[in-house]
Amino acid sequence: MPVLSPRPVSAIRRFLNGQSSSGIVLMAAAAIALLIANSPLRHAYEHLLHAGIGPFSVGHMVNDGLMAIFFLLVGLEIKREMLDGQLSSWPRRILPGIAALGGMLFPAIIYLAFNHHGVTNGWAIPTATDIAFALAVITLVGDRVPASLRVFLAALAIIDDLGAVVIIALFYTSGVSVFDLAGAALTLAVLIGFNRFKVRALAPYLLVGVILWLFVWRSGIHATIAGVLLALTIPMRRTPARSDHDHRDSPLHRLEHRLHAPVGFLILPLFGLANAGVPVLGLPAGALLSPVTLGVGLGLLAGKVAGVFGMTSLAVRLGLADRPAHASQGQLFGMALLCGIGFTMSIFITLLAFPTDPLLQAEAKIGVLMGSILSGVLGYAVLRRAGREGEAR
Repeated sequence: MPVLSPRPVSAIRRFLNGQSSSGIVLMAAAAIALLIANSPLRHAYEHLLHAGIGPFSVGHMVNDGLMAIFFLLVGLEIKREMLDGQLSSWPRRILPGIAALGGMLFPAIIYLAFNHHGVTNGWAIPTATDIAFALAVITLVGDRVPASLRVFLAALAIIDDLGAVVIIALFYTSGVSVFDLAGAALTLAVLIGFNRFKVRALAPYLLVGVILWLFVWRSGIHATIAGVLLALTIPMRRTPARSDHDHRDSPLHRLEHRLHAPVGFLILPLFGLANAGVPVLGLPAGALLSPVTLGVGLGLLAGKVAGVFGMTSLAVRLGLADRPAHASQGQLFGMALLCGIGFTMSIFITLLAFPTDPLLQAEAKIGVLMGSILSGVLGYAVLRRAGREGEAR
């Protein structure tokens, strides 16, 4: 009797499983940072973040250097899904695209409603969804959530990440150096040339990618954008209707596979440790209910639900797209709540929006944490209840 080989695992399924596991690690890192920042170790924690490593502090190394690798992975995932995955055709893009658009627009409106006479620069903070956290919560729900809804959430979050990258590049860039921007453009042209001449080895791309990062960092555009630009030049072999589990001749798949573990289990937890440590006990009492805190928190909690659930339901009702297979309206609502978990990208945008104001940073981070925790808890409860009702029927 022939031995059956194990069924290949698709890229999207590996993505979902890996993000779920890393999300749990990220939760633990964020909790540890909060505990340290509100303990006697707070001053040692802050001193470590400001310690110098050459021209950078530890905090800058994490946020400008290591996070560029995170954005490289984000760019690889966006390219793969757009060319050969769940977003490879317009019918597949319509529903998650509409949901992502609503999920960015409504939170920004809610933030500006609280801050239209004050600090408007943080409008983009509640527009992001943290896919690792959201999928970690879905994992806790178990098989009550249909696979189609998990894939829909992943596709939505990938488009959401693309929107965040565009927002960072357009709205959080100042004092551009034309010389360094020209150097970045020339370096990018070299990378595109590698792609055109079918260079398949990763080393040339990564070496030139470091030079690209240096030019982008010096140009005034946030250095992490270099990671996305590099990702878009990495060659990819399309695998229509087949698993891409073992395509060693596809540089994009090789690099993405190698980056998942270090990004999910090292870089993002380090980012959480470096940035989630808000000294809540040392803040003014009004910080918990400041316009920035409320705008960010309610933007994530209410804005994401209104945008994602409202726009998705409207698109389905108008016949523009079909609801994810086997997903009930209640499960769709629970998934929309999970989109309000905006930890990683929201905190990252907070650092760009308020680079020199520790109090505004702390208020925004409190809003991110409060909105994300409430969205996660309520989303989990709704999905469990909707799952039980589905089983009963």
